[in-house]
Amino acid sequence: MKIAVAVSDDEKFTEHFGKAQKFLIYEFSEYEMNLTEKRMSPKIRGEKHQWGKSLNVIEDCDVIICLQIGLRAKPALKQMGKKIVEDDGSIEDVLRRFINHQKFIDKPIF
Repeated sequence: MKIAVAVSDDEKFTEHFGKAQKFLIYEFSEYEMNLTEKRMSPKIRGEKHQWGKSLNVIEDCDVIICLQIGLRAKPALKQMGKKIVEDDGSIEDVLRRFINHQKFIDKPIF
């Protein structure tokens, strides 16, 4: 599974999907997360509705983790089959929570 994390300029915290200048791309399998690349998504300061620029950068990803996502972007990404996780915190913390959630979801009922 390929995961895109919208990150702040210093790459330490999650960022709003449409405002993110960078995305860290991870490969996730068997509860292991490996950083594979960093993708730039340049935005023009003050310009509204730049989520399409972000989408072009991460369209091959299955999951998008971000601080927030706009009302137009969220349904468009969901329609494309993307899983959206809105979470606030350091990159390490949000990835740890995602992994723990996946472990819980994948755990058999009995």
